[in-house]
Amino acid sequence: MHISNQLLLWDQAAITLVDIRQKELAQGEVLPPFIIPANIFLLSVQGSAQVQSDQAEFAWTGFQLLHSGKGAILSIVPIKDKFIYYIIYYKALLHEANPFQEQYCFSPEAPLLLYNKIQQMHQKWDQPEERLHVKALFYQFVHLTLKELRLQEHETEVRTTSVAVQVITYIREYYAEPVTLDSLAEVFNFSAYHLSSLFKEHTGVSPIDYLIRYRLDLASELLMTTNASVGEIAASVGYKDVYYFSRIYKKRKGVAPAYHRNSELLQHKVAESPLNFPTSSISDNVTDLYINNDNHYHNTDKGEIHMFTSKPTRSVAIAAILLCGSLLLSACSNGTNTAAKNSSNANNKVNQATPIASEESPKTRIVSTPRGDIEVPAEPVKVAADQYMGHLLKLGIVPIGARTFMLDEGWMDKAEIPQETLDTIEDLGEFPMNLEKLTMLEPDLIIGSIEDYVDQYEKIGTTVFLPYWEELSTAGPLDKFRRVASIFGKEQQAEDWIAEYEQKVVEARSKVSNVIKEGETVSIVQFAEKTVYVLAATGGNYGSSTIYEMLQLPPTESALHMKEGFESISLEVLPEYLGDYIFVYNGDAEITNQAMESDIWKSVPAVKKGKVFLYGDNYHDEFVMEDPYSLEQQLDTVVNLLLGTDK
Repeated sequence: MHISNQLLLWDQAAITLVDIRQKELAQGEVLPPFIIPANIFLLSVQGSAQVQSDQAEFAWTGFQLLHSGKGAILSIVPIKDKFIYYIIYYKALLHEANPFQEQYCFSPEAPLLLYNKIQQMHQKWDQPEERLHVKALFYQFVHLTLKELRLQEHETEVRTTSVAVQVITYIREYYAEPVTLDSLAEVFNFSAYHLSSLFKEHTGVSPIDYLIRYRLDLASELLMTTNASVGEIAASVGYKDVYYFSRIYKKRKGVAPAYHRNSELLQHKVAESPLNFPTSSISDNVTDLYINNDNHYHNTDKGEIHMFTSKPTRSVAIAAILLCGSLLLSACSNGTNTAAKNSSNANNKVNQATPIASEESPKTRIVSTPRGDIEVPAEPVKVAADQYMGHLLKLGIVPIGARTFMLDEGWMDKAEIPQETLDTIEDLGEFPMNLEKLTMLEPDLIIGSIEDYVDQYEKIGTTVFLPYWEELSTAGPLDKFRRVASIFGKEQQAEDWIAEYEQKVVEARSKVSNVIKEGETVSIVQFAEKTVYVLAATGGNYGSSTIYEMLQLPPTESALHMKEGFESISLEVLPEYLGDYIFVYNGDAEITNQAMESDIWKSVPAVKKGKVFLYGDNYHDEFVMEDPYSLEQQLDTVVNLLLGTDK
């Protein structure tokens, strides 16, 4: 088969799509031989089958693609399990007769790209207003098929393509879409960790790192070859937020996109000057776009690089001065003029002298978040956060700024954090953090706990969205600590503390083992204006994780079946929710006292027996948060309450 002839035919033919179907044959169900009424593409996507087209027989497993012309006889016999395939019927008209009768069958190198196109076509086929889109997708499907055939021409046998190659092909096709590691893992049916490991083993980089590099290389090319705005270019390569695009471009390329464009154009003008005569060549069409040698498949021709041996003329010297000025402006565009900052960022400014990222560039890591994968500094120095103060400090990370509430938490007085350490943390106000102050701090990493404010933070610096609350419940406190630690690559440090804490929990359980008798249950309540909150056995707050999960005190049946972290009820029905022992969180002293003076409360059996533990101090105590410091103090407080040794 001559692919060039096929390309010519497809370019000149008038194509009519007749039908697009998805079929499923169960084991034992047979598609008997029938005459194909039009040309077909048949793509199998699942299962195994014996396929016969005219006199040719094929044993199919997994992804296979068959093309056959009108009038051929087709039959399919599933071998085991169910067999699923898509079939496209089409007509192609040319002056010559039957130009599309050639039959071919092969295993695609990048089957998921073909599958994606044919699946979209099938989904839209029954929508008349989408027929033009379907036809466009069909031409893309044909284009991919012909590319596959060109590869097959040079192969003596069908070979299995590595997952990495398929991922690379997928990324090059869908780079402008919101691609994440999780979405790639779903497409290729791997766990995110396993897919990333396989890809990195083949390429030396992670899939998301490859995606970022590919996008930025395309953006760089567009900056040099078009007049499109930076915002338009950012959107075309997959970045909806032009501010985020500019930051990541500068981080990877060394200069901001606009300055890169200006400096390159200026260099081009200098090179084209009639006074500029190159006298020797030191490189011949070899430019590696990537520093990493494992990415050799991304080499591309960029012309010659010349060395000037004669003394530059006055015009060339002036142009060079202008170029240096442009680069200097780029290097200083996001900085301040303070001597301290110039000193701390000295190494970074050296790296910014060239627009191509080097091996000396700051190392980064990819962090998975509910908003997708985020590239963060491997060792961030300037961290700001609207939550997780205690988590950060326990990991040895002193934030440069935090929300006001974080600076006056109840656990701090007992945690022995030096005041001089706390004094270095800038007060950034309440939600959302003060954006002006945050900008002035120039953080290299921001942690946001409420999604509504993350977009604002992202315009200032790299932001990780780490929700503190999920719907109306909260993640387990130990898992929460692990999540914070994973942002900074401090997983082992977190596990060391967790192991130490869990040992304290074991000792605490032993101390209180005789307080709650077998068959007795425990409730946790909090009184508020016009309502009572009963905390759930899992997902609650205000010490419920310490009481129920750590100390394993037995909850009531109602606490076990709450869908959220709590249930809001009226005081009248409260007795139905209470166990043999009651923990009352003192969130509002006045309201709590009023409720505990009511006849309903005094009639509760546990109250009559004095089995009530009042704890907390008007929202300013160790039970408000669930960081490591708070958990340690909560454990001590609850044990002392149960043993009657609280002060």
